[in-house]
Amino acid sequence: MATLQALLFDVDGTLADTERDGHRPAFNMAFAEAGLDWVWDEALYGQLLAVTGGKERIRYYLDAFNTTFEKPDDFDAFVKGLHEAKTRFYTQLMAEGKIPLRPGVENLILEARAAGMRMAIVTTTTPANVSALLESTLGPGSEDWFEVIAAGDIVPAKKPAPDIYEWALREMKLSPEEAIAFEDSGNGVRSSLGAGVKTIVTVNGYTKGDDFSGAALVLDHMGDELSLGPDISGSCMAKVSLDLSAVQKIFAL
Repeated sequence: MATLQALLFDVDGTLADTERDGHRPAFNMAFAEAGLDWVWDEALYGQLLAVTGGKERIRYYLDAFNTTFEKPDDFDAFVKGLHEAKTRFYTQLMAEGKIPLRPGVENLILEARAAGMRMAIVTTTTPANVSALLESTLGPGSEDWFEVIAAGDIVPAKKPAPDIYEWALREMKLSPEEAIAFEDSGNGVRSSLGAGVKTIVTVNGYTKGDDFSGAALVLDHMGDELSLGPDISGSCMAKVSLDLSAVQKIFAL
């Protein structure tokens, strides 16, 4: 049996509730700056999350929800400019400390780092967004704790395609059987499982109805008062956080 060598973390929705409280308002700020009357409320944004990637989400919005908008001649540049503005506003929100990590995330990362466990980020968001979140929550230099930052357009096909996980594993010279992934959405799980990586899911308000078939474990969060089941915690009602020991037990199942 392979030994667990690395923890692979998705970002948006997994490390922090960035979708509702970070990306969504940043998109709206970018639209307002551009003089557009578009407003993505929480309900609409939940539907837009069916598509991964910010630029892709803007295109999906226009194709499915705002079909009367007259697209400019240089539509690709228009979308790119909106997305760049959104990233600027998002990093500003992060710098202001508006979005904390989800329960249990910091404890697991710090424990894994202390134990010398290899870690990577595997996400569809941009590298700038990753840096902003890590710096504002874990502190300056925390990005260096992660051996690989697989982010943004580093591969052409985004989640649910497995490409981003396959790229990260190649960079780390690991087989899928030597890592475990942390995801929050159906698209994320399809991506990680498609690459052959065992996956733990922590759902959020936007993803609680997703299909997580094939996931090793589905939790509300990584924090205290979790019931992990008898095979993992030793007692079906044991109240524990998702620590490194529990992750290793899940990996070995």
